[in-house]
Amino acid sequence: MSDIAAGSLATKGTAEHIMSNAENLRQHETASKQSLFPGQPTFKFALQLNFSLLSWSSPSTMVSFKSLATFGLTLAATSAPVHAFSSYISQWLPVNYTTEGGWDNRTFYAQQEIVAAAKWWADQGPWSVLNKTFTAPTNNTHDYLSWAPYYWADCSNVGNTTELTPQQVWSECNYVNRDGQFSPDVRLVNDTGAFQAMSDAVFYNTLAYKITGDESYAQKSAWFIDTWFTNNDTYMNPNLNWAQVMRGANGSNGGQHTGVLDLHGMTKVVSAILVLRALASPSWTPELDKAMNDWSTQYANWLLTNDIALGEKAATNNHGSFYFSQTASVQVLIGDYAGARTTLEEYFDGIYQNQITADGDQPLESARTRPYHYRAYNAAAIITINRIAEYIGWDTWNITTKAGVTVKEAVDFAMTKPAGDEAADELYPDVAAIGSHYNDPDGKYSKWLAQQDVTYPGQAYFFWEQPFTDSGLKVYISDSGSVESGTPPANSGSNSSNGSKDNAAAALNPSPVVSFAVAALFGALVAAAL
Repeated sequence: MSDIAAGSLATKGTAEHIMSNAENLRQHETASKQSLFPGQPTFKFALQLNFSLLSWSSPSTMVSFKSLATFGLTLAATSAPVHAFSSYISQWLPVNYTTEGGWDNRTFYAQQEIVAAAKWWADQGPWSVLNKTFTAPTNNTHDYLSWAPYYWADCSNVGNTTELTPQQVWSECNYVNRDGQFSPDVRLVNDTGAFQAMSDAVFYNTLAYKITGDESYAQKSAWFIDTWFTNNDTYMNPNLNWAQVMRGANGSNGGQHTGVLDLHGMTKVVSAILVLRALASPSWTPELDKAMNDWSTQYANWLLTNDIALGEKAATNNHGSFYFSQTASVQVLIGDYAGARTTLEEYFDGIYQNQITADGDQPLESARTRPYHYRAYNAAAIITINRIAEYIGWDTWNITTKAGVTVKEAVDFAMTKPAGDEAADELYPDVAAIGSHYNDPDGKYSKWLAQQDVTYPGQAYFFWEQPFTDSGLKVYISDSGSVESGTPPANSGSNSSNGSKDNAAAALNPSPVVSFAVAALFGALVAAAL
């Protein structure tokens, strides 16, 4: 496909729109009207503006995907070491375990990693749906918007003799599905990535609050939640009416049911709020709690009644699983435990029954273009569903599919399959979760993890996937925040003692993350998409 068909060129009008949008964001950046956090900048816009430049050029200046990718990779090679912290597929914090403390000393380095991650994610925020160049057809800046990620422009139907602008590509060309392959320009509108980042920041900062006892972490979690959901200036409307819109002449007139998946990270946000409530954090005020309850009540109603949402509920693969985990979590947040129980019963009596075969395969995931990823993906959703059920007092871990198996067998099967060129570490938290819940009596899961990743006792998930052995592996946290194998060097800021929850934060002294880091990581991601 040519650059013209791919939509890499745009008109001056696009640049003007970008600058207009940037000015709008500047006006909002210091807004505190009606805010629960007056004086805090509402959100950052610089990174989104950089994304927007991808679609702009002039006769004298060309900004292309490849040039930005090269620039980013150059920065990655020449700037200070950068550690990318994990964004987990799906998690539900064990609330009682997290709030009670008294954790195993072997989780010391995982605690350090969590605190480092909390600081890193917090530096990127806050986030808002207002922080995008393009809006939904409603022109309502509070509407969540994303484009269907696997649909690519095919402009062979247009018959153009001149270069098409991105807007012409998006409206005149047909779009075709390339399963598992992200369209290069799909993140020009990145509410999806912004929500994921926000959920990670809330998740990690809430954990860091308990680990360190430092209220500033809780304050950041509350601020990020307020900015995304409840602040009068920056809130998201409580629906996904414009999620994963399919562009093009053959496109959709609104969002697609697959877009409900965009907010699968709600489980991280909800379980973090439950922890903040349980710890009676001063930052989690009654006003914010009520505002979040009001938003979540409206969103739960949308999930339970809207045709788009109900289409996702009917999906039999990971999309359906994440619908149920997300819906049940929101119902728990608003105190509708009976509704959450009904939602979970629908899952276990319904699509779950055909998701895992007798040998542990998940055929609907194995049939996809990235089977290793999708097996781990759906298993993570099922694990989260079990944990939500556990939170409301229902043990579902041993409920079997019609083939007589559980998520344990699904993970067992996934462990036997090579990752190939996919990210092998996606499966690691699932393996630890199964080993933790089923006690790993013969060491099967810990041995497998130790063979795959000798640093796993220092990974964040090791903190909450307990009880689980560290396999006797020695790890430490480097000054850049990465988990390393072995004993820390003498000049390292990492503490080599066994430690506890009381000194995990004090031992951590990571180097500041340089400002080039985001550009470098962005460049690498763009290069990978080409």
